[in-house]
Amino acid sequence: MPEAPPDLLEALLDSWDRNNTIQLNLLRLLPEGGLAAKATPASPTVGQLFAHMVYLRLVHVLEDAPEHATAVPDEEWPDERDRERLDRLLDESATEVRTAARARIAAGRAMDLHYDHPLLMIQHLIWHEAYHHGQIKLALIAEGMPLDDQTIGPGTWGVWMDKATKL
Repeated sequence: MPEAPPDLLEALLDSWDRNNTIQLNLLRLLPEGGLAAKATPASPTVGQLFAHMVYLRLVHVLEDAPEHATAVPDEEWPDERDRERLDRLLDESATEVRTAARARIAAGRAMDLHYDHPLLMIQHLIWHEAYHHGQIKLALIAEGMPLDDQTIGPGTWGVWMDKATKL
């Protein structure tokens, strides 16, 4: 497995950190009752979407770098309504993903089950979470709780585009 140049590796790991910051910012800006919002009656709640993100992060570490895995929740889609718990779980699972990818790269080891390179796990999770980020914003709109772009923009697009953030 070819090694990534150190500056490229740091930039890619920083993109993972920024993705997690964006998810946390969205969670923290949810209006009261926002965790119960659904895009349609058959859709998962916003709380379920955040819990699913945590679950998928942990499952991929378990399947692909088990030496860095912690316990995976019993349920993939629990209807979590505790914002502080979700905040903690998102942060802890993001650290676990970052640690697993960095360690596998440092060891020159591929992932066990999925992905040709450890960085592909991070890229997949960013894509996956961006998809659910959009679903969350749609659910809030459907429930009459839209987030104003002036409010959410600095915590989402601004995080990606801020050159002041260290690498």
